[in-house]
Amino acid sequence: MLRLRRLLVTLVLLAAVGLAGFYLLTDPRVVSPSPEIGTLGAPDIENGRILFAAGGCASCHATPNQDDKLRLGGGLALDSPFGTFHAPNISPHTRDGIGNWGVQDFVDAMAAGVSPKGQHYYPSFPYTSYRLMPPKALADLFAYIRTLTPVEGRAPPHELPFPFNIRRVVGGWKLLFFERGAFRPDPTKSEEWNRGAYLVNGPGHCAECHSNRNALGAIIPATRFAGGPDPEGRGFVPNITQTPEALGKWSKGEIAELLKTGFTPNFDSVGGTMAAVVRNTAQLPEADRQAMAEYLKSLPAVQGPPRPVKTGG
Repeated sequence: MLRLRRLLVTLVLLAAVGLAGFYLLTDPRVVSPSPEIGTLGAPDIENGRILFAAGGCASCHATPNQDDKLRLGGGLALDSPFGTFHAPNISPHTRDGIGNWGVQDFVDAMAAGVSPKGQHYYPSFPYTSYRLMPPKALADLFAYIRTLTPVEGRAPPHELPFPFNIRRVVGGWKLLFFERGAFRPDPTKSEEWNRGAYLVNGPGHCAECHSNRNALGAIIPATRFAGGPDPEGRGFVPNITQTPEALGKWSKGEIAELLKTGFTPNFDSVGGTMAAVVRNTAQLPEADRQAMAEYLKSLPAVQGPPRPVKTGG
């Protein structure tokens, strides 16, 4: 009996130590510390507008069922295998949006996935890509958003089952999958290639949709950009690497044209969520679309997961 009691006490102590360790390791200040913003100077609002378009911010955060895509009242429902997320209000409204945020708050959210209250954001918000944007670019984006109309009203809370409704669990996910640090240009590549790599991987967050994911919702590096099931469960997102079935036969100019008009080399047009992407990339300078095309043409051919076979008549 005494031996059993000692065993139980030992197990309880080990569990307590384990929980304490998990709590410490998943502290936002430990697993995703805030980038140092330093001295940023005056914001470049025009650059912020370009980054806003490249990031497709309006596609998720514009208030649904109205035509003004710059009314960022949030509320769009994003389905996932982990539950339903609702995009928040990011308008400059001081109560319901981010009007009371400072630059550091915005940088923390975008680059570290941490809220002004010190809580983890769920990676349905693609800070996993936005973290590549340096603090100066994020300050420019924040300055542009602050020029938009404040929108009253808050989005509904996320609808997530246990244990996904516990934000501290996101800290464990970050320990496994979150990489920190801003984009670093490749000195062996051209200025255009580096601009395209930055736009595609950072603000454009193209890999967030065009990659297959593991059971925990993290991108599988080996099939990055090679397509896979839509994260929202709405079909299959295409491969955008240089396989013959994907973009291998497309020219740089044809890729840039799709980003401007939505038309493919076969005179077809994109639909679904990609149509919304094109509405955003069409607002970019032509040089940026060309840079994105330059980078996409450089991606190695990667075979992604097979598309599901359609059945029925």
